[in-house]
Amino acid sequence: MAEESDKQGDRIAKVIARAGLASRREAEAWIAAGRVSVNGQVIASPALNVKPRDRITVDGKPLPRRTRTRLFRYHKPRGLVTTHSDPEGRPTIFRALPKHLPRLISIGRLDMNTEGLLLLTNDGGLARVLELPATGWLRRYRVRVYGRVTQQTLDGLSKGVTVDGVHYGPIEAILERQLEANAWLELGLREGKNREVRRVMESIGLKVSRLIRISYGPFELADLGDGAAEEVPTAELKKALGPELVKQADADFEAPLESEPQDRVDARGGKTSHRHPEVRARDAREPRRMTGKAPGPSSFATRQRRGPQDDGERERRIHRKGRARRSDRSGGPRPSRPRPK
Repeated sequence: MAEESDKQGDRIAKVIARAGLASRREAEAWIAAGRVSVNGQVIASPALNVKPRDRITVDGKPLPRRTRTRLFRYHKPRGLVTTHSDPEGRPTIFRALPKHLPRLISIGRLDMNTEGLLLLTNDGGLARVLELPATGWLRRYRVRVYGRVTQQTLDGLSKGVTVDGVHYGPIEAILERQLEANAWLELGLREGKNREVRRVMESIGLKVSRLIRISYGPFELADLGDGAAEEVPTAELKKALGPELVKQADADFEAPLESEPQDRVDARGGKTSHRHPEVRARDAREPRRMTGKAPGPSSFATRQRRGPQDDGERERRIHRKGRARRSDRSGGPRPSRPRPK
């Protein structure tokens, strides 16, 4: 099957998505905008199959080589939009993510005022498969609503509901607690259409005041801190997906990890090292081999051989010998001082 795919090639949008640059839909939009070239020629249609030997560039930059499929749990705060850039200038999750993470795309979206679990991946193929309603993964939410409701009313949502001509599938709804003016509910749904929870709640006379996603399929928010991101270990991810979804997504768990530079500049301008946890574990198990060369002097010994710092005296001597006398702030020459005899 793999050999047949290599002979026929894969759709260009699929290859871009698999590299983790964007979803297939976003890749198709990039192609329509003339941002993608194959073998030096700008393409205008996604109806093109490419092979491994083809040279693909996006905005003039070569397509990065494919790396291991990775998945991250992210606790999305309220007030962020789920997009890489927003035309209205609103803050986005991708600007708020920890800087050491690789380039990621979201699996589905959460509204600006929705918080909780958002799955992120570097593999567009995996994102596409997990977003599909056919995959059937349950999304669970805790919801605070204004108004009063009974469990009997909520049970009616189990058959699905149509709102303004849009049909929403079955929803599992449990009344956790009814207070004086509002109530807490737990909802489970498998479609995840745009603003589905809010619209369905409005159809039964309730207004959502807080919406928190607590799980997506087998992955849970648990005690992940607000704004924090945590990678799902490769073995756990592979087991959660199962052979069928791994095949559908064309996920690759044998490819090398992200080849990030050892030194990255942090927000304060200093350098910091970010290596993948599995790489750190491997280095701990397998110490680096000796090259046969004699070890060099330690940094402490090197510093000991240096002379004491001169606090700028050498620079001042050079200035007196080799540079013309500077004028003072009035614009005239500085007054000369008699030399001691």
